[in-house]
Amino acid sequence: MKQFFVFAALVLSGTTSALAWSNHALASYRAFEVMPEVAQAAPVTAEPLEAFLAAQAAPIAALLAEQDAWARANLAHYPPLPAALRFDPGAASQGPQALRRAFLTALRVSPESRLALYVQPDPWGPEPAGAPMPHDEVNALPLREKDGEKHRFVRLQAGEAVAPLAVLASASDEPDYGIDLNLWEDSPSSWGPGYGFGKIPFGNPSLDFATQAPFHMGYYHESPVIYAAAGFLKRTYPLLRLHQWRTLAELAFRSGHPYWGWRFAGLALHYVQDLTQPYHASLAPGFSTARLIGIQLMALLGMPGGKNDMVVLLSNRHFVLERYESQMIQASARARQVGPLEQALRDTGTDAGQAPWSDATLRDSVARQSHAAGETVTAQVLASVPSSYVDDPGFDFGVHAGGIDLMAEVARRGPPAKAALEDSIATLMRHFGIQSRRLVGAIRGASAPR
Repeated sequence: MKQFFVFAALVLSGTTSALAWSNHALASYRAFEVMPEVAQAAPVTAEPLEAFLAAQAAPIAALLAEQDAWARANLAHYPPLPAALRFDPGAASQGPQALRRAFLTALRVSPESRLALYVQPDPWGPEPAGAPMPHDEVNALPLREKDGEKHRFVRLQAGEAVAPLAVLASASDEPDYGIDLNLWEDSPSSWGPGYGFGKIPFGNPSLDFATQAPFHMGYYHESPVIYAAAGFLKRTYPLLRLHQWRTLAELAFRSGHPYWGWRFAGLALHYVQDLTQPYHASLAPGFSTARLIGIQLMALLGMPGGKNDMVVLLSNRHFVLERYESQMIQASARARQVGPLEQALRDTGTDAGQAPWSDATLRDSVARQSHAAGETVTAQVLASVPSSYVDDPGFDFGVHAGGIDLMAEVARRGPPAKAALEDSIATLMRHFGIQSRRLVGAIRGASAPR
């Protein structure tokens, strides 16, 4: 069992560097432009975080205490908030930066989180009038040219009117900007050791972007055999983050701070959207439990080649799926042509039939659906993408991705292969849109005057 624990940790350390869906904002714009409660909502006034915290310090303190109590009662592997980190509304007397830091550390997110006033403009919309904003003012992670995609940030001024759709969509990408960075006991940060989360359950604690993975992945539906051998898989916290940002959004809306209502709602969205990606809800899509155990037994006998190969294959397939989705949605935006992903994201045909959102929906509905799709999606990736990219452990797709036009490569395999892969990704994007609107509808419903 101990050896399998090590095995699972190695699998995850090699497959958690990719971020789900690359740029959430691009998909969120399409998912919410068909939701009148968002698309037609009146403009809101941009407000610095410090102003919101100062105005609502006491209610925020009460809410953060309630969040901790909720997590103790509902999350089996939740480490209670250390007493030293509890939010003290009296921090306001020490100045806005002290108040800001007290809030961020009470949430146990990175105190270096930017949470600046900005939007990521809709590439389908008009050219924004605001000034460009440097990457480092928005994102605490170093600039990476991921998938050839260049994020554009536009500065907002305090007091400026902004469309809720822009606030919501922009914020849906923001948890990938360092919010969940280095929060562990073994993290190379000044804050992680005091946060009480223990050592990182999987991934490499020295790789900054990998340290966020346990907050963005939820392995809720693995085999009991896997859990028996690798119980650390249960130490993931998207449910915690979702509850924190969701309830903060509701407080902001109720207390007359709609900018932060939409902003916090966007942050909450990110964790739901991440779990619509099968590789964020499943340990090893395409590998049965029996096969995983067999690979590990071979490794124990001194033949680790199968294990090493599997790590590369899972990483490549994860990256390929995200790269293809990213290229599709960017190509449609450049051409101003609605493609299968835009159609899927805008599909509201089943919205009315969805069950009400609950604290368990992310685990029992979103992640279950995504986990169940893992085998089918993986099979389609193998069938449609050149085998050298997804079935050759001697090739590291992440290293070479910058020079690969994946859409062109798939197109060369013929229209049936291209259409089948894009249909599989569109199915995932349909789930992305449905679940995103479902959550925001619940937040707005809970925020309505009583």
